[in-house]
Amino acid sequence: MDGNDNLENLVRSGGLKAEPPDHKECEGLLTSAVDRLKDAHISALSFASRFDLAYNAAHAMALTAMRLRGYRSDRRYLVFQCLVHTLGLSKPQVRLFALCHERRNLAEYEGYMDEDEALLAELIAATDALLPLVQQAMAAGKG
Repeated sequence: MDGNDNLENLVRSGGLKAEPPDHKECEGLLTSAVDRLKDAHISALSFASRFDLAYNAAHAMALTAMRLRGYRSDRRYLVFQCLVHTLGLSKPQVRLFALCHERRNLAEYEGYMDEDEALLAELIAATDALLPLVQQAMAAGKG
């Protein structure tokens, strides 16, 4: 079963919605992601700000990849899980984003933020690595 079959199964189960790609939307998402990622690298900012910026940059990139394939999801965690199918990421790479999603939820909904500098560094590095993959997908989608 290839990535498209898996994504179509998620449409049938209600996890994803099929929606034609909107390149203007994707360009906006990617611009936002690039700006946030750049700011996440500013060490003078607080841990919470940097984590939020890096996490949201990663989410915007993952959503861009999903939108380029013609899908949308309201579930943030699913956008990350689908990176295996949308950009060919490995499961360990996706698990890092899933862990950061859990940490983000703890901070957002329960007010608990564990200042884990090593995790933040991994998140920023993984998001840095995600950027060229999304940019390649954008370039291919325009062709």
